[in-house]
Parts: sequence; C-alpha cells; structure tokens
Amino acid sequence: MYSVVDIETTGNGYKGQKITEISIFLFDGKNIIDEFTSLVNPEQHIPPFITNLTGITDAMVRYAPKFYEIAKQVEEFTKDTIFVAHNVNFDYNIIKDEFKNLGFDYKRKKLCTVRLSRKIMPGLRSYSLGNICSGENISINGRHRAKGDAEATTELFRRLIERDDQFIINSFLNPRSKQATLPPLLNKSDVENLPSTPGVYYFKNEAKEIIYVGKAININQRVISHFYDKKKKEREMCLETASISFSETGSDLLALLLESSEIKKRYPKYNRAQKNNKESIGLFTYEDQKGIIHLAFNKIKLVSNAIMTFYSIQECRNFLEKLCEEYKLCPKYCHLQTNVKVCFHHQLKECKGVCCDKESPKKYNQRVKEAINSIGLASENLVIKEKGRFKNEIGFALILGGVYQGFGYIDKELDNQLELAEDYQFYVQPKRDNRDVQRILSAYLKKEKELLKSS
Repeated sequence: MYSVVDIETTGNGYKGQKITEISIFLFDGKNIIDEFTSLVNPEQHIPPFITNLTGITDAMVRYAPKFYEIAKQVEEFTKDTIFVAHNVNFDYNIIKDEFKNLGFDYKRKKLCTVRLSRKIMPGLRSYSLGNICSGENISINGRHRAKGDAEATTELFRRLIERDDQFIINSFLNPRSKQATLPPLLNKSDVENLPSTPGVYYFKNEAKEIIYVGKAININQRVISHFYDKKKKEREMCLETASISFSETGSDLLALLLESSEIKKRYPKYNRAQKNNKESIGLFTYEDQKGIIHLAFNKIKLVSNAIMTFYSIQECRNFLEKLCEEYKLCPKYCHLQTNVKVCFHHQLKECKGVCCDKESPKKYNQRVKEAINSIGLASENLVIKEKGRFKNEIGFALILGGVYQGFGYIDKELDNQLELAEDYQFYVQPKRDNRDVQRILSAYLKKEKELLKSS
C-alpha cells in the first residue's frame, strides 16, 4: 500500500518551513482507497510570495487545525505504507520535522516520483510535476494546492507502475540501493563517476549554476555523505543538486587551497564560511621607546606591512586573545586592554609582568617573535611539495617573500632540475593570497614542524 503525499508550506522563512496544507491519497497501485486533506495553521505568517503561488492566505488557515491536532490522523493514515511524493525528501523531511517537534520519530519507506520518472521515462526536458503532467495529459485540479498536486502525483505514479517492466520500483525500495538516497534531480551516473581521490567537487542546480564547492580526501565518499546528512541546509542543497563535477588535486593541502580560491571566485549559494572576500583589518608590529614590541591592528589601508589580515576587528581580537594565552603575552601591548597601567592578566599570572617592569623587554620580545613566527609565513621563499594527480607528477604550493603565489603541477624529472623557489613561478597557477590561505598554509607548516619534532 502507498500513501501519496503533497504539502504546501510557508517557505524558507527565518522561522523555518511550516506546513499550511497537507493531502494524502491511500493508493494500492491501481486504485485510490482513501483520502485525507486538510489546511494546517502554521502558527506563523505566510509570506506574500507563497500566497501568490498557492492562493493560501493567513485568513484561510487562522481557524484550521494545528499540526499536532492532525498528527495522529497523519501517522495512522500512512502507517504500514510506502511514502510517495514528487521530490519525496522535501515533503517527507518537513513532515518528519513536525513529528520530531512533538517528540515522535516518524519513519516510513520512501519513493520519489521524480527519480522514478527519470528512470522509467528518460529524456524529458524537465521533470517538474507540471511538465510531466502536461506531457502525459494528466489534469491538475488546483496546481500548487496539496490535493490537486497529490491527486496528479497518484495518477503519474499509477502510470509509472504500469510501465515498470524492469522492477525499477523494487530496486528503489532496496535500502542498499544508492537510488534510495540520491537527490531526486541527480543522475546515478554522476555519483558513480566520482573518483576516490583528493580534490574539489561542485554541486550544480538545473541551471548549471554552482551552488556548493567542497573539498575531500575521498571525493566519492564525501559527496555521498551529504545525502545522508539530516541538517536543514544539507537537505535543501541536495534537493537543488542536479549534477556534480569535480577536479582532482592529488593532495589534501592542494584541495584546501583550490576550494578556498573557488569559493571566493564563484560565491556559491551554500558556502558561508569563506564567502567574505573583503579583508579590512591588518595586524602589524612596532617597537616603542622602551624597546617593547607591540602587536597592534588597524584598518588595512593604514597598515603598510600586515603580518595577517582579518575580515573584522572582532575576528582579529579573538585571534590575539588566543595568541596572548598561548605565549603569555601582555594584553596591554597587544592593544586588547587600553588606558591601563598594568594589565589584568598579570594579576591572574597569565602575563609575566612586562607591563609593570617585572619582566625585561628582551625576554618579553623573544616570546612575541615566537608568536609572530607561529602565525605567518615569515618572509621566506618556500616550495611545499605534495603528491601529484598522476604517478610521475608532483603538486606544489609556492610562497615567495612570505606571499602565497598559487599552486601547480610538474613532472618529477623537471622537479629535479629546479634549484630555487623562484624557478617554480613559471609553472604555477596564480592564486590570490588572503587570510584563509595564510591560515591553511600556516596550519599545514605548523603540523609538519610538529611531526618532525616527534619523529
């Protein structure tokens, strides 16, 4: 027995999506056995663009039952059935969330008529419900209303069952089948063609726009893990994903560097962490009349030789606070505490007393220099060599004068002929230096130093 479901919601508001209407058709594969349809009070405002799409207004749902009032009917109506919907993960996950809010774990086997249509009716221009129904002459009595769409989906599903002469539906119901977990718009071949190597992958929507860039040590495994992730952002992203491409890098470090560059270049919809491309604060040093080295920060346009750059003052202050803690630096001389004679940290024995003449500037400056060396790439020329994409290839990241130049790939034989770091700039793919790249490279070099010490 199948329960063919469609819901209407409030959309992606800041309060989250809530159901405004639900319709369920109980279907035995040939005939409709029963039906349940109800408006639902979402307990929040319905945005105008949703009202324009569905025709459902705040007034219509004001006296409608809240979800908890119909939850038992929904649970019993769909019990011991296979949950069917067009873009099933959308409807299923929102209903599952509604039950979760009530302290109930809602679980049903699922079938997606988008995925089934792609397999049983290949070659269509679009697999939206409206387009398929138009091509199949299936009337929709109330488009973007739960009952009209659920009824049309039931008829579409009936025709898919009739045409399924290769037991495709049974394979989709097999929990071990990848088809059961793949996003509805994504072809199975896109996932099967992903390599198990380090690199960067790109999720694209139906318009071929890149909506997410990620990096992985194993591209195939990492991509598949997105499909099992239950977070709201991941679910929404997967529902939009229609194709996946990738770029192998040979190593995890080069994957990190490429990912950072691609995010800042393309601004994907679902990448948040590195989207900001405008660094505004610079960290710098100077020595005062007492010979004490200060760590200070200012707007980047007023700083000539910044050690590091940050997107905000708060990010810079947070970084300095951690540096003070690790190297027992004085917050007064890191410009975290101003207009004080003696820093508060000295009373807590977290500062050794340079601010009250209990420690010499020479000893204090030594720790400041250690701190500076730990965070930057200094002013050295450096080639970080990594595994290449192929057997006779090496990958490398290039730093000249403490500035990241980019990364590239060369033949191992050619690598043996290059002597100076400057020689590698002719084989590099130029990339911009920025705060995120500095963080990636500094963390890598620090880890390498620690490995050398322990070996």
